[in-house]
Amino acid sequence: MPEETMQFQAEVSKLLKIVANSLYSQKEIFLRELISNGSDACDRLRYEALTKPDLLGGDGDFRVTLSVDPKAKTLTVSDNGIGMTRDELIDNLGTIARSGSAQAVEAMSGDETDVSLIGQFGVGFYSAFIVSDKVDVISRRADADEAWRWTSSGEGDFAVAEADRETRGTSVIVHLKKAEKEFLDPERLGTIVKTYSDHIGLPVVLESAIEGEDPKILNEASALWTRRPKDITKDQYKEFYHHTAHVYDDPWATIHAKAEGRIEYSMLLYIPGVRPLDLFQPDRRARVRLYVRRVFISDEAEALLPSYLRFVRGVVDTEDLPLNVSRELLQDSPILAKIGSAVVKRVLRELEKRADKKPEEFEEFWANFGAVLKEGIYEDPARRDQLLKISRFQSTNGSGLTSLADYVGRMKDGQDKIHYIAGEDTEKLMASPHLEGFMARDIEVLLLPDAIDEFWVPTIGEFEGKKFVSVTQGEADFVPLGEDEKDADKDADDDKPAEGELSTLVALLKQQLGDQVKDVRTTDRLRESPVCLVAGDSDLDRHLARMLKQAGQLEKPPANGILEINPRHALIKVLAAGAGKPGASETMSDAAQLLLDQARIIEGELPKDPAAFSRRMADVMAAALSK
Repeated sequence: MPEETMQFQAEVSKLLKIVANSLYSQKEIFLRELISNGSDACDRLRYEALTKPDLLGGDGDFRVTLSVDPKAKTLTVSDNGIGMTRDELIDNLGTIARSGSAQAVEAMSGDETDVSLIGQFGVGFYSAFIVSDKVDVISRRADADEAWRWTSSGEGDFAVAEADRETRGTSVIVHLKKAEKEFLDPERLGTIVKTYSDHIGLPVVLESAIEGEDPKILNEASALWTRRPKDITKDQYKEFYHHTAHVYDDPWATIHAKAEGRIEYSMLLYIPGVRPLDLFQPDRRARVRLYVRRVFISDEAEALLPSYLRFVRGVVDTEDLPLNVSRELLQDSPILAKIGSAVVKRVLRELEKRADKKPEEFEEFWANFGAVLKEGIYEDPARRDQLLKISRFQSTNGSGLTSLADYVGRMKDGQDKIHYIAGEDTEKLMASPHLEGFMARDIEVLLLPDAIDEFWVPTIGEFEGKKFVSVTQGEADFVPLGEDEKDADKDADDDKPAEGELSTLVALLKQQLGDQVKDVRTTDRLRESPVCLVAGDSDLDRHLARMLKQAGQLEKPPANGILEINPRHALIKVLAAGAGKPGASETMSDAAQLLLDQARIIEGELPKDPAAFSRRMADVMAAALSK
């Protein structure tokens, strides 16, 4: 078959431009990525060979080999792993197939920090273009007779053609730029491998350029998690994290433990320092890799970790599963379920310890992963109490994050409810008129800006006997006022319109708005705003109703809200004063609609008729300015 030239997927082209134009400070990471890919290829073949031993062809000594050609200025990274077919070369190197990666690349700005993200796409291979003018990839799949060559200069296209390769596996030939001769130096390569790839569980071998000289193994070649913690340096832990998570940040926490007894297993787990790019992908899949006796089995063992711990990275290795266990049977394995339960317990214990002893550090974790961890409050009743204990929340208290226990400890005398407000943004929640009455009375309100908050709160209902109550739902339920507060409230009430005027205004607003609202009533909930919308006691919270409607999960339209008016506000006073005058019902028509639209806008909604809203607003402004 003749050579065929193809165009890169658009996202790959953008990624390659970012790589080519970057001044990345640690160029040597390309070698780590290529060695890591070679190791993964060997892991995949080792697993497939459990049921298809013929794939090994008598060669079960897996390794990654480095070789240099000073004359040609090339560095070659080879493995004897699973290899790739022609179609796999095109799919793996010409496109970004991993879910969410295309969108992430589109969001890249092109600065240096973007380059540090490419490993998360599973395409760390492209880092080779940081140091090269051209890259050749020659690969032969373990069960194939033919080999294929993939070639690109890292610009807009790549070429694929038949090639010669006697054995299975993949060779990546990096044609180094003139300024990158350091990567032809055996000592420099040895230092890089020792620094970044010492943890690789198979030999990384450097072939000598001198004829007759034996190859040299550059790494420890033993799985890091099998070593004793005291024999592992902080840098080795960090580089293994980089290898398993395909990231470049420092881990926020490292958990290395071994269990012995009826079930034996080792875990080396990491909590990242930054959010992984796939954290909010729809599959919500955990990314911990399962090994059986150092043989990689799967990175999709769902029984190991629940989806609300999907930010955890690392490996779990057990002696108690058969090597030929299928991926399909993993989900139903009672042994794996027990291991998974212990792993979850260990991770939550680490989080609880840090939340108690290092609260400032824990706030960093919570900013990254709190929204995900709260999914467990809804989904995992068995661990709900433990998750609630380590959960942290922002509140109107304004003194940083708070636990539920601390909130309850600060409740006012006579307060028997935990007040909260849910929405999409903390700053917008703080500006909500629904908080005005609570803040005036110094009643703390939890601010819940994550979508999952609308689900776990009604699921648990209460905490330590205190019921959760939304400040946007039902009547405003305040703590009984103290004597000083009663006096202040009475002074404010003296400035309110007469009850008869207010009753007339409420009746007129109901008449004008009809079934656009469920009810109209005065409220103590407001202090500075004239109006707000609230949900009825038995209705869905308005924010939750909007979420479900946008997701197409609401079978019938949500109930219309209740319009609450603030009798202390100047606008309401003026309207109340004119409510009993002749012709008030006609003049009240526009005012009623404007009040309702104003309440909708405050809620983050649009007026039902934007054109009519604009006309009414213009008429009111013109009338006011003409006086």
